[in-house]
Amino acid sequence: MFGHHLVIRESFVIETVAKENVGEILPLFRAYQEFYHVQNICDDRNKRFLSQFCDTPQLGGQFMWRKNGSVVAFATVYFTYTSTIAAKVAILNDLYTRPENRGEGIGRRLLEHCREFAQQHGAARLQWVTSPENTAAQKLYDSLGLDKSQWYFYSYPCS
Repeated sequence: MFGHHLVIRESFVIETVAKENVGEILPLFRAYQEFYHVQNICDDRNKRFLSQFCDTPQLGGQFMWRKNGSVVAFATVYFTYTSTIAAKVAILNDLYTRPENRGEGIGRRLLEHCREFAQQHGAARLQWVTSPENTAAQKLYDSLGLDKSQWYFYSYPCS
């Protein structure tokens, strides 16, 4: 189900990002980085980064949402492991919908698609973090009835 093909439901398409279409997601990926105030955005670096998932689903996957032929949202899932439950887990690292398409249920459906992808690749759970300021995303996540973690997230630069 998660090869280089399309999942078509209703009037939208969830498409796996592949080498043939990775360029189409770059403007939306840039908008996502701008949303999080990333400095020194580079489309070439982004393309190289995103391309690593095209042929190696064991690393993760990226999915785009098309509406009327235009890419309006995307999600990225990475796989890793956690010692606390001694299992493989999936990290929903990115979930972004164009502002004018928010509130249409796209994020929820992409989230469910990523959960199915994670399950099919042996992950025990799908997990993610979001910015405290991203109240729109929190509204979606809270509506799922999930427990919100009390863990703190730290970042230690390596370069």
